[in-house]
Amino acid sequence: MKKISRILYATDFSESSAPAAEYALTLAQLAGADIHVLHVIGELEDKRRGRIPPEAFELFEKEIEVHVVKEMDQFCRQHLRDEVRYTTETTIGKPFQVILATARSQNADLIVMGTHGRTGIEHVLMGSTAERVVRRSPIPVLTVPCHDGK
Repeated sequence: MKKISRILYATDFSESSAPAAEYALTLAQLAGADIHVLHVIGELEDKRRGRIPPEAFELFEKEIEVHVVKEMDQFCRQHLRDEVRYTTETTIGKPFQVILATARSQNADLIVMGTHGRTGIEHVLMGSTAERVVRRSPIPVLTVPCHDGK
């Protein structure tokens, strides 16, 4: 069996990402692996972005980044504590593309991420980042379903 030394844990800080954090933590502890925690801020589509003046958009991006760094710190302290070695990263882009690129650049052996459990028309309209990652990833992907009482 291949050794797991680096886990990429992708999170959107939602409730559905908390169970996935537990799995990432447990697997890292069992394997003696490090975790790279990634949060991707989805970028606006070009047609929506064009309606925002460039200087306002730059200020908006900076404010979001400051907020997300604080949220990342709080999320990691709550869910990963000091029980494993981890690094964090926040970036802007298309989530599934950034997750795959980060897995490559971090030499990850495993990707762990939560799923929202969308079905039907909501799934068709919103798509699934986890599904896109699973289909395109050259390394194993562990998807952890949300336990929201459904």
